[in-house]
Amino acid sequence: MSTTPAPANPKVGFVSLGCPKALVDSERILTQLRMEGYDVVSTYQDADVVVVNTCGFIDSAKAESLEVIGEAIKENGKVIVTGCMGVEEGNIRNVHPSVLAVTGPQQYEQVVNAVHEVVPPRKDHNPLIDLVPPQGIKLTPRHYAYLKISEGCNHSCSFCIIPSMRGKLVSRPVGDVLDEAQRLVKSGVKELLVISQDTSAYGVDVKYRTGFWNGAPVKTRMTELCEALSTLGVWVRLHYVYPYPHVDELIPLMAAGKILPYLDIPFQHASPKVLKSMKRPAFEDKTLARIKNWREICPDLIIRSTFIVGFPGETEEDFQYLLNWLTEAQLDRVGCFQYSPVEGAPANDLDLEIVPDEVKQDRWDRFMAHQQAISSARLQMRIGREIEVLVDEVDEQGAVGRCFFDAPEIDGNVFIDNGSNLKPGDKVWCKVTDADEYDLWAEQI
Repeated sequence: MSTTPAPANPKVGFVSLGCPKALVDSERILTQLRMEGYDVVSTYQDADVVVVNTCGFIDSAKAESLEVIGEAIKENGKVIVTGCMGVEEGNIRNVHPSVLAVTGPQQYEQVVNAVHEVVPPRKDHNPLIDLVPPQGIKLTPRHYAYLKISEGCNHSCSFCIIPSMRGKLVSRPVGDVLDEAQRLVKSGVKELLVISQDTSAYGVDVKYRTGFWNGAPVKTRMTELCEALSTLGVWVRLHYVYPYPHVDELIPLMAAGKILPYLDIPFQHASPKVLKSMKRPAFEDKTLARIKNWREICPDLIIRSTFIVGFPGETEEDFQYLLNWLTEAQLDRVGCFQYSPVEGAPANDLDLEIVPDEVKQDRWDRFMAHQQAISSARLQMRIGREIEVLVDEVDEQGAVGRCFFDAPEIDGNVFIDNGSNLKPGDKVWCKVTDADEYDLWAEQI
């Protein structure tokens, strides 16, 4: 009998930066590499090659991407770059001329081929025997997963370069999306986070054509997709939803408990003048009335959003309009960014007055204080109520989880004082005992 040891699997290190959409891209690349017999390792030293999936949305993200590429080169030496910043290959190579290959977002095949060039796969690997989990390789904890339903975006917001990086809207076939969701649920996922650049535009590019799932017809449209996902028995959370009229159809599904009563709508501003400069699909004049109507249908509805202060041409009057709008809207979860010019964005060419950095900072501080008071008051209303909590982590102090109004990593937490008997992925009913500006404290019932 031969005692020759089996050849070792080639090893890939992977760093994923940026948004959940980029994380899904990373998962796809890693799944393909694992199918081809590569091991994924967690340190630079153990890797035969390192792939860095970059973010290129704003200048600070680009700076972080370049810094991480430099760190990977220093620690390992063999580095492949992909992701949104990959469209700026010249800028990357100017700073880091030794990178082995540069590819843009969604170029999965090119990334895998680049890895093959540096570290060829084992010839004796058999993907039919050396199995990858059917749900693929995930970079999130086992109990939740991002479900990407489309690529690209049809909007032309003046501050954004996403369409130039990721292209126009391309919806995934509805059967493929639902098959992936079903595999994830069978693998133990308790929460599906539906993402895309514009979730509510799902199916527009294919004229909402009918697909099939489990032998039944399903339209390639957000409402029908949510109806089908609701049959899987897990939390379904919607991100990056533009307030098109058909979003109204989702509120009854939320009220009926079919999907989580949670809408992530990136409003970006409220002033009609600023929205026009941003080239946002502005529904501001009707949005407050629609929010009121949504909450009448589904009183538990949680609305999260992001805003930009200091956009070129924004006056103090525009900013006060935004604060007043926030008071009326009573949004639950809100993030805010100071405007930062992005290379290649149309906003750079607007003939508008630039807002000084100190004014941006002042407005950001005032915005955050204003919204913090709203958030705090809304969370105080939860004290004494019973909520279902999905546990994310457990230590000797207790458990930390989230309820239906908390998306992972961007919203608040629920701290369960008597939860040390729980484990990640458990769902438990708790009674809220306390709250601050962002988080809740609760005890198991």
